[in-house]
Amino acid sequence: VGEWICFSAIATPQAQVSVQLGDKILPLLPQPQTTKLPSNAAVLTNLNQADSQDKTGYYRGCQQFKQEANLGKPIFTAQLNNRSITQQGQGEINIISDQNLPVIEIIVPEGVARTGPGSDYSRLTPLPQGTKARVTGKEGDWLRLDYGGWILERETRLIANEVLDNANIRGLSSRSINQATEIIFPLSHPVPIAVAQEDDKFILTLYNTIAQTDTIFLVDNPLVRRLDWRQINPTTIEYTFNLNQKQQWGYSLRYQGTNLILTLRHPPEKSDNLQGKVILLDPGHGGKETGAVGPTGYTEKEINLLMSKLIKQELEKLGATVYLTRETDIDLSLPARVEMINNLQPTLAISVHYNALPDDGDALNTQGIGIFWYHPQAADLSVFLHDYLTKNLNRPSYGVFWNNLALTRPYSSPSLLLELGFMSNPQEFEWITDTQAQKQLA
Repeated sequence: VGEWICFSAIATPQAQVSVQLGDKILPLLPQPQTTKLPSNAAVLTNLNQADSQDKTGYYRGCQQFKQEANLGKPIFTAQLNNRSITQQGQGEINIISDQNLPVIEIIVPEGVARTGPGSDYSRLTPLPQGTKARVTGKEGDWLRLDYGGWILERETRLIANEVLDNANIRGLSSRSINQATEIIFPLSHPVPIAVAQEDDKFILTLYNTIAQTDTIFLVDNPLVRRLDWRQINPTTIEYTFNLNQKQQWGYSLRYQGTNLILTLRHPPEKSDNLQGKVILLDPGHGGKETGAVGPTGYTEKEINLLMSKLIKQELEKLGATVYLTRETDIDLSLPARVEMINNLQPTLAISVHYNALPDDGDALNTQGIGIFWYHPQAADLSVFLHDYLTKNLNRPSYGVFWNNLALTRPYSSPSLLLELGFMSNPQEFEWITDTQAQKQLA
């Protein structure tokens, strides 16, 4: 109720276009131009500028509705020169009351929350299993939750007859566990959350929550200097963990009953070598998934595995314990690789790849080492590795990118993805396949 709902149509220029919703008729007005947005991948070829275009024959209009009602399917009409054409829309329009909204619970380990109803929209902080929220809207298979995020309906279950109020939270406590600090947030019911990481801050936001907090116990540890909190609006609380260091080493969030458990990993102990450090290397692709293919037919999956084994040898010489997600040419899904990171929780997780030419790219001039990160805890390492490799090997730079990739999204450890060169570039392919260059790169 009270939200803007917008309708659009394509029709003959100069026509009079309208849409009927129940007993209401909404005129749709001709729009002078539209903006064509580039794909996200266009950043990789520096062709990501928006383009405004004339759009004759494009009509649009918006309407608010003041009370709940099922308006049925919209009926579009175009009139021109005494002719009239009607067409029924496919979607049904249902205006729902903000009282007694349906309540859902997240039933998967991590509900993928997004900024809009589709996979083209950006990801938000995943919602832990057990999270409860009210449903304020639906488009297709997507539900909009009361804190603003959208989630696929199949990742939820409807809780019949439950009326969900805002949650309350009392005093917080913490404890030290193996190389980590665990903070317990006692809630009257599980609520949606969001995480933001800054250099020396970890910020946790709880939605649909009202503070009844008078006491907090934070165990003495090497990670957290101080915990601050504030009720930033009547139903949202923000907790800011002020950290002793600028580098973070991973975290996890889960509900245990109605208690939210946040685990912040401590930094690894400093030493002259990598003794006691655990590195997970992920040779990209494998099995039926060849990845990029070079001019001779040599596949990315082969060089990824070869280089991962060479890097493993070098890390082991320095004392590290090294695991590979695959040691042979096998099929291995992205979720399986992510699960290995989350189960092992290594000091670092690095996915090893070689690049393919993006659409509209130039095979002769697109080259260089590129590195991708998603969570701020992996940003500094990504920049360091990129700068170190390009400088010391005198290799061209493709750049460092923030990118929403399956192997950069794990947050239990700093995780990044290397693109060590372009299989599609004839010059670069020469050193990609050179034995001495491979050893030097490792």
